[in-house]
Amino acid sequence: MSHLTPKSHSFEFGGKTVTLETNRVARQATGAVLCTIDETVVLATVVAVKEARPDQPFFPLSVHYQEKYYAAGKIPGGYLKREGRPSEKETLTSRLIDRPIRPLFPKGFMNEVQVVLNVVSANKEDDPDICAMLATSAALAISGVPFAGPIGAARVGYTDDDGYLLNPTYTQLKTSRLNMVVAGTKDAVLMVESEADELTEDQMLGAVLFAHEEYQKAVSAIEAFAAENGKPKWEFTPAAEKTDLIEQISSQYGTRIADAYQVSDKMERYGVLSALKAEVVEALAGDEEGQPSADDVKGVFAKIEKQLVRARIVKGEPRIDGRDNKTVRPIEVEVGVLPSAHGSALFTRGETQALVAVTLGTLRDGKMEDMLHGTMTDNFMFHYNFPPFSVGEAGRMGGVGRREIGHGRLAKRGILSLVPNEETFPYAMRVVSEITESNGSSSMASVCGASLAMMDAGVPIKRPVAGIAMGLVKEGDDFAVLTDILGDEDHLGDMDFKVAGTDVGVTALQMDIKIQGITEQIMEIALEQAHAARTHILGEMAHVISSSRTELSDNAPTMDTMKVDTDKIRDVIGKGGATIRAIVEETGAQVDIQDDGTVRLYAPTKESALAARNKILSIVTEPEPGSVYQGKVVRIADFGAFVQFLPGKDGLVHISQIADRRIAKVTDEINEGDTVIVKILDVDNRGRVKLSMREVTAEEKAGFEDADAVIVEE
Repeated sequence: MSHLTPKSHSFEFGGKTVTLETNRVARQATGAVLCTIDETVVLATVVAVKEARPDQPFFPLSVHYQEKYYAAGKIPGGYLKREGRPSEKETLTSRLIDRPIRPLFPKGFMNEVQVVLNVVSANKEDDPDICAMLATSAALAISGVPFAGPIGAARVGYTDDDGYLLNPTYTQLKTSRLNMVVAGTKDAVLMVESEADELTEDQMLGAVLFAHEEYQKAVSAIEAFAAENGKPKWEFTPAAEKTDLIEQISSQYGTRIADAYQVSDKMERYGVLSALKAEVVEALAGDEEGQPSADDVKGVFAKIEKQLVRARIVKGEPRIDGRDNKTVRPIEVEVGVLPSAHGSALFTRGETQALVAVTLGTLRDGKMEDMLHGTMTDNFMFHYNFPPFSVGEAGRMGGVGRREIGHGRLAKRGILSLVPNEETFPYAMRVVSEITESNGSSSMASVCGASLAMMDAGVPIKRPVAGIAMGLVKEGDDFAVLTDILGDEDHLGDMDFKVAGTDVGVTALQMDIKIQGITEQIMEIALEQAHAARTHILGEMAHVISSSRTELSDNAPTMDTMKVDTDKIRDVIGKGGATIRAIVEETGAQVDIQDDGTVRLYAPTKESALAARNKILSIVTEPEPGSVYQGKVVRIADFGAFVQFLPGKDGLVHISQIADRRIAKVTDEINEGDTVIVKILDVDNRGRVKLSMREVTAEEKAGFEDADAVIVEE
């Protein structure tokens, strides 16, 4: 290998220098590129197997994006002190890279291809994902593997003052109203992933077009790099179409297949099609010479299904379930369906259904995430589950898959900009969407269900959010954009276009294209139809609940906030934390104290929170003349009674201050252990407190019936 000379190519992109290098690292891979942008370095390797396995039924492409802790000068946490299972960020980035490259491999190419991305150097300001996408594109371009690339990629931000930002840093994204990643070829956009702060459809479309224009520099540079360093192209000829078999099945069974697709109920339709397919295989497949195999017959049957459905849609005929292209399926909304949950909703759109539950917790319940650019706490968690029964199957039950992580993140993006901040609503939240039925976008049903469940829980979200999935069928110059696509339309169509938003603007946009040639006009129509559908769904949701409940569920933890003098913080905490532990144990409330003296109390009941508040007040409150307290008589003397009015603070009620008349003995009026209301008359320079019972007015006594009164307990 030593005879290979390292080759590199540099270009400017977004104000930074991008360097692509090959023939220095990982030279036994089919294609390997080291991509450097400032201090970020990603090694992309592509390994492709020369021969496909016999009867391989699908294209085995896998993408593995890995962030190495040494890249940021960090040692991993945990017992093993090494990288473990992929983080959510790594899984999402792997999907982000997979989605735009998968459609660019030729149809029928079934050789295994594995793409591995290692982030080996990273700074704390730039997300390595764009660097990884460019590295992948370059590694595939030089590998010789049949691939209709290269692709370019760009991140887009947006502020009202500066407009669109190319490849913004983490710092810039904090004030940006948009975080969008766009990838595609020289001629077409293939993938969009974004979250936004209620931008208009025009602003979202403008961001996609801005990214497409800007990443042309990357596409051209990778083309030049591949022209100089590319390996010989693999010979690949797709298998010839079985035209005779297509004609035979189409002529004999085409009408019956078309009729089966008029059955609107999904499971019933699948049953009819399954029986028909078995009949065709039985009639035509065999082992004799000249007879097609069962797999050949099934493959042609599926091809005819696709052609028939697509032809009907492009002609403007009714869709599989009888709808036109713009109609949303019937919507049913219920809230408060789970009695013990803090908030819940059941959202049903046609044959897609999401059961969503919201759980509120303390800020301590937030998720700690160790990332290359620092440790983050996520106080808004969104989990999406897609069990096999939701599509009528008995499938494998295991850990959370990539798809579930991706769909959960998309739904979270759709609602994130409407979630109140910690100052407004100091709770950690977990939203769980259980997909109980699926036929068409369950991630967008999760957005709707989450919005409803959060309003039911009393979470003060700015506005309700809804989401909708759009589809596309394009045949030549003819095309049809479909609103609220079914699962079959997603599978048989050319585009998956999901939009979430409020009545003000878009909060999330995800797009995956399976073909080249999606035009600005098509995206504009899709956004316009999605807006109309979103408005309709929001209207249906508003019939049941249109804003957040004013009070939290009785099941939710009670939260109270108070402020103490910073000098008193250590008094509340106590030696070795003894005082604060005692408060927690006695009241059942959790107590969080900030350095600025802000105290947050989380408790299972209002009474528990009040008890904790009173205990803290009793510790931090300095006795002042005129203040009134409820205390307990702790000792009787001939000349008066000693009353504990705050923990650890006693004062003397002289016999002359017990009643508004002369009394002979203290015990004629009060005894040890009695609860009494006292007013501070004076605090001398030695800290001794003089108390009075006779000076307390009737109005002041009545004030202790108020919930906020300070009550001293032993």
